[in-house]
Formats: sequence, structure tokens, C-alpha cells
Amino acid sequence: MAEIPRLPLNSGATIPQVGFGVFKVDPADTQRVVEDALEVGYRHIDTATGYENEAEVGAAIRASGLDREDVFVTTKLRNDHHAAGDAEGAFQRSLDALDLGWIDLYLIHWPVPSADRYVETWRTFETFAEHGRARSIGVSNFLIPHLERLIAEAGTVPAVNQVELHPVFSQPELRRFHAEHGILTEAWGPLGQGKYDLFGMEPVRNAAAAHGVTPAQVVLRWHLQLGNVVIPKSSSRERMAQNLDLTGFELSDEEMAAIDALNEDRRVGGHPEEVS
Repeated sequence: MAEIPRLPLNSGATIPQVGFGVFKVDPADTQRVVEDALEVGYRHIDTATGYENEAEVGAAIRASGLDREDVFVTTKLRNDHHAAGDAEGAFQRSLDALDLGWIDLYLIHWPVPSADRYVETWRTFETFAEHGRARSIGVSNFLIPHLERLIAEAGTVPAVNQVELHPVFSQPELRRFHAEHGILTEAWGPLGQGKYDLFGMEPVRNAAAAHGVTPAQVVLRWHLQLGNVVIPKSSSRERMAQNLDLTGFELSDEEMAAIDALNEDRRVGGHPEEVS
């Protein structure tokens, strides 16, 4: 299997373009699942305080025998800690739970505009980066107005904005904003979370048949060619391997355009203005 590309971040670090997500993975299963993912070849694990499995992610990485420098770990500040102004305490609890020495990427999970604390929280995040406790800092689920305010009122541009992004919600305007400001786009729910018949859509089906790959591989390859970081998840080792095996084929301009045309600006998850 070809090596997964690493993309540069504005912090000077690099991030593997394909990661492994553990959203809704039961803590009792997380260590086994992450160990499997690492054995298959993933070197980027994405968790969050709200997933309640940080400790198990850390245990899996320590048990793997891999050099800490070779595994990129993302976690996120939970909304109630953010709204309560407890970013410092929450960060330290994540650092302790993971027990990996540092966090590669720490994200504000949601802006929670009703609390109006994301600029204050971001200034605390800047101290984590300054002291090397987090090698990169970023945000998740931020809209353009939230990003514009952060950039205007704080000194550090987020390295990443991790957002819902898949073929029927491809966020072209947000991606353009990211590109203009040096923010990397990271897609959660890159396969639509099974909430619509993505794999039955003609452009996806046709490309899968043409390249002899699965529909999931086609969609993940579409993300890679757009320049997105993706974090698919699966408990099946076979599917883990398929989701990582994306460099042996390339979608044509016509295939990319056909998948682009599936966009309906339709979310399947929560709206960032409403999630608290």
C-alpha cells in the first residue's frame, strides 16, 4: 500500500491526509479498534473529549510500539468546558488521559455562539501552542463569520477547520475561504454518515466501476484530490484497509466534476449556529 501523503499546516507541522476517526466507538472497544487501525497503516487518529475514549486511544498508541513522532493525534475541547471557560483545565485533562506527551492538533469542537467565548478560548489555545503542549491548534464546525472574527481579534490563524463535508454538502465557499487564509480543510462525515444513498449515486457508482474500487474509495479519493484531510471510521479491518488504499488510482477531471455536481448544500449533522 502506498504511503498516505502528509499536508503542510500553517504551524510548520504536517498532517497525514487520511486519518482514522473514533466518533461513537465504545470506549470498551476503542483500544482494540485503534490498534487494528495502526496495524493496517493509519498514522493519524482523531478523537475528542466528548467521545469519552481519549484514554483508550492513548493506550492503543503506546501498545503499538510505534514511535510517538510517527502518530499524529487530534483531540477536541468539549462544548460545556468551552462554554464554562475551562479550556486550560480541559486541555490538561486530555493531555493526561492520552498520556502521549503532547497533542498534535487541538481543536475547539464547536463555536457555541450562544456562549460567545470562542475568541477568549482561542487566546488560551494560543498559549498551548506557544508552550509546545499542542503542536498545532485549530477549530471545528466554524463558519466563515466565526473564522473572520477569530482572525481579526486574535493573532493566530487556525491550522485546520474540521467540518461536515461530503458530496451533497461540499462547502465550496468555505473551502475557498480556507485556501485564501492558509487554513486546511478537514472533512468529518466524509462519506455522509450513511444518511443518504451516496454509494447509489450514478457518478460514484460509475467511477467505482471504471477504476475497480469501492464507492467509498471513490468518495475518499475525491476528497484527497480536492485537498481535504479525511477521517473515515470503521470497525472492520478489511474496510479500514480499503479506506486507506487510495493512491493507486486517480479520478479524471470529468469524474471529479460529476461528483462536485452532486452538491445540494444539504447538511446531515447539526448547524454550527445551533449546537451548544
